[in-house]
Amino acid sequence: MTTLHANHPYHLVTPSPWPLTGALGALIMTSGLIKWFHFYNSSLLILGLIITSLTMVQWWRDITREGTYQGIHTLPVNYGLRWGMILFIISEIFFFVSFFWAFFHSSLCPTIELGTIWPPSGIQPFNPLQIPLLNTAILLASGVTVTWAHHSLMESNFTQTTQALFMTIILGIYFSILQGYEYIEAPFTIADATYGSTFFMATGFHGLHVIIGTTFLTICFTRHLLHHFSPIHHFGFEAAAWYWHFVDVVWLILYISIYWWGS
Repeated sequence: MTTLHANHPYHLVTPSPWPLTGALGALIMTSGLIKWFHFYNSSLLILGLIITSLTMVQWWRDITREGTYQGIHTLPVNYGLRWGMILFIISEIFFFVSFFWAFFHSSLCPTIELGTIWPPSGIQPFNPLQIPLLNTAILLASGVTVTWAHHSLMESNFTQTTQALFMTIILGIYFSILQGYEYIEAPFTIADATYGSTFFMATGFHGLHVIIGTTFLTICFTRHLLHHFSPIHHFGFEAAAWYWHFVDVVWLILYISIYWWGS
């Protein structure tokens, strides 16, 4: 947590309990999921979620202190954080590539088991001009507002940054609500052939990323209100903006390939 008397600009991380509690929370949470699936008992899952949530809050608190108050996030450290975020987003790209690979593998050459047609017989796909198109407009608008927030922050415009960041969060929540409604009204399930599994895996994980990105932006919004960011020191927000643009691009590919072309 501190680098007193250090004669270098780098941050040597001191021992922290949060990686251990985070791993413990993840273990309990996944074990709780299995228990919930098989025995319909969610007590272990709730315990795992509580441990994971508390770990997140306290770990983020420590990192915020390091970067905002202790001055540990120097230029070389900031450079390393940027590369870490870039490599993380690249890993996420390959994560989604696997879902698109599965989708195109089945849709470009449907097998006899699928009836040699796509979508498979009996599957009624979504109309791409209804909720999917609205969600596309919402995410594109959110990409504009998060860029607006970034430029306002660079120009030290506190009010416009607040407004634009708040609008981005609202749009992210709106997207998640519409996707939840779409799932409730879906005429097929994840068990309906390859189409159902590839559709719900790809769009479901994207929806999870939207929720994570909305949480990321909400934390940045809170930090902005607490005056943690400045025009020259705001990588926490910049990383959230990068992540949100990644989510936008993945949705565009999802919409074009699965909702429009795949239907």
